Amino acid sequence: RHLKVCRRLDMTKSKTILITGGATGFGKAAAIGMARNGHNIIATAQVSSQVTPLREEVEALGLSDKIRVERLDLTDPYDIKQAIKWDFDVLWNNAGMGEPGPVWEIPVDIVRHNYEVNVFLPLELTQGVVQRWVREGKSQGKKVVYTSSMGGLFTPANWGTYVSTKHAIEAFAEAMQQELAAYGVKIQTINPGAYYTGYNETMADNPMRWLDDEVNFTKRADLKKGFDDFFATPEGKMDPQEMIDRMIEIVPADEGKFRNVCPKVIEDMLKQHQLDAWENRI
Repeated sequence: RHLKVCRRLDMTKSKTILITGGATGFGKAAAIGMARNGHNIIATAQVSSQVTPLREEVEALGLSDKIRVERLDLTDPYDIKQAIKWDFDVLWNNAGMGEPGPVWEIPVDIVRHNYEVNVFLPLELTQGVVQRWVREGKSQGKKVVYTSSMGGLFTPANWGTYVSTKHAIEAFAEAMQQELAAYGVKIQTINPGAYYTGYNETMADNPMRWLDDEVNFTKRADLKKGFDDFFATPEGKMDPQEMIDRMIEIVPADEGKFRNVCPKVIEDMLKQHQLDAWENRI
């Protein structure tokens, strides 16, 4: 099996890959890994202050010829316009943020903002990129990858807003896979479990800025304890290297599964959950 994997990687020719959210977490680690495998990376950072430190880190790693660092703040329409003009083979929509908390109490403007960042703005970028590929006759062999989540396929309490944005991404990706097949554009999702990159832990702080014990029914201490208890379990703090290794393999590949859940134990759990949903009673 190991030989087969090596052979498959050898067959994947060098690609140019644009990564949103490439300055931290999975995006940054996978950018470095793919560059070491011979791919050309445009690693984009949302915040200007992240750009120079990332360029310096890339230089220190000896990868300046393989990784180009740019700012791409999806909330800036000029950044999106500029990025659409860049030449690349794979668009990896990896940037995202999350707003946990009880769906029955979370302020709706916060929900809207989470959709803006995770769903609408990446769609704007993707439409611009894909339409350009098709218009210029360059769509054959191109690919769009979305970082979804295990939460794109099930909904735990107090995570409804964030995971519903991932459910939306799943739907967009599935539709585009069918719509763009005729143009040779491939679509893929990656669905990580709760790996310890700091992303989930930072996200869990977000409700504390609006939850008010004098107003809300959900108490701050109870919500925090629920999050802390989950992050203390092995399932809540998995070593991200396993997922990074899979991303390095999946993102540039010409072939593979449409949906990529990792680790296997989470894939099995999600399949069982979807079966159980048919018997779920009120």
